[in-house]
Amino acid sequence: MKSLLGTLYLLGMLVPGGLGYDGSPAEVVDKTGSPWRSLETYNYSKYHPIEEIYQWMSQISEKYKDVVTQHFLGLTYETRPMNYLKISQPSDNPKKIIWMDCGIHAREWIAPAFCQWFVKEILQNYKDNSRIRRLLNYLDFYVLPVLNIDGYIYSWTTDRVWRKSRSSHNNGTCFGADLNRNFNVSWCSVGASTDCKDLTFCGTGPASEPETKAVSSFIESKKENILCFFTMHSYGQLILTPYGYTKNKSSNHEELIQVAEKAANALKAKHAMTYRVGSSADILYATSGSSRDWARDIGIPFSYTFELRDTGTHGFILPEDQIQPTCEETMEAVLSMLDDVYNKYWSSNCAGKVMSTTVVLSLLMLFISLL
Repeated sequence: MKSLLGTLYLLGMLVPGGLGYDGSPAEVVDKTGSPWRSLETYNYSKYHPIEEIYQWMSQISEKYKDVVTQHFLGLTYETRPMNYLKISQPSDNPKKIIWMDCGIHAREWIAPAFCQWFVKEILQNYKDNSRIRRLLNYLDFYVLPVLNIDGYIYSWTTDRVWRKSRSSHNNGTCFGADLNRNFNVSWCSVGASTDCKDLTFCGTGPASEPETKAVSSFIESKKENILCFFTMHSYGQLILTPYGYTKNKSSNHEELIQVAEKAANALKAKHAMTYRVGSSADILYATSGSSRDWARDIGIPFSYTFELRDTGTHGFILPEDQIQPTCEETMEAVLSMLDDVYNKYWSSNCAGKVMSTTVVLSLLMLFISLL
């Protein structure tokens, strides 16, 4: 049933709302009510409800169909489709994957805004920007603009500061789990709650929530090829490394810190915003069951949580006039990290190939001169 619903939505036959709690069928899409008609009029400096984000994803994958495809990841608790975008430039090189998700916490609207900005920047510039074009020669980008779709809708319609998903617990007396406490890594050991009324309710078990399960199953299936795992949050102006559930450091902790500090400097150079760098346990608070820690522990080398603007003045209700500068500076940070990943995995290899070619040509010239 759920697979059928997801297919119907992808075919444009169901509204983004999916089924209600009572299981009543969704209404037919009214496509005439959209406030924008094409990508040219899509405003990346405004927050968008999920219906517009779904439409944007479809239009993006149509306009840039040579490099973008839209894929079905799974269904939310309320049977809404989770779709991600894959940006892949045809290349003869073996490709690795960069994963980015946004909006795991419903009220953090600046995160989905950044995911859309990131996609827009890559697609508008990859043909003319040598930096982005080089990255796309070796990397595929997988972007999930809104992970917690049910909660995101609820934050638009009912409670602006809603954080969790919308699954029903304790005979319908409380709703939602904190999806960033629901991953299968030291689950519910610290910084999480077993009380379904709490903001940090960890769910009924590791990956008990359908959203968590959809993401973790997909990442597990691709983990051998994933180099970076980015999960975008707000607020606090932080770049967090593993871990939250322990003060112990990951095996590549120093490298993770170096890459993040360089990214924070690139970010600050754009609009003078200062971001702190460190593990969640060291500079924020203890957490267990986070996607960042889980991704690192299954073998993904670079795993980061971004906590975007601000530091508390507006908190989760970041004004729309801060969307563009926040996205511009965060873009610089992410590109800095991707440059470092490229240099680690490919730059030396490319240099080696050039050196080998040079040596061969020199020997050939020497041989010819001796004839």
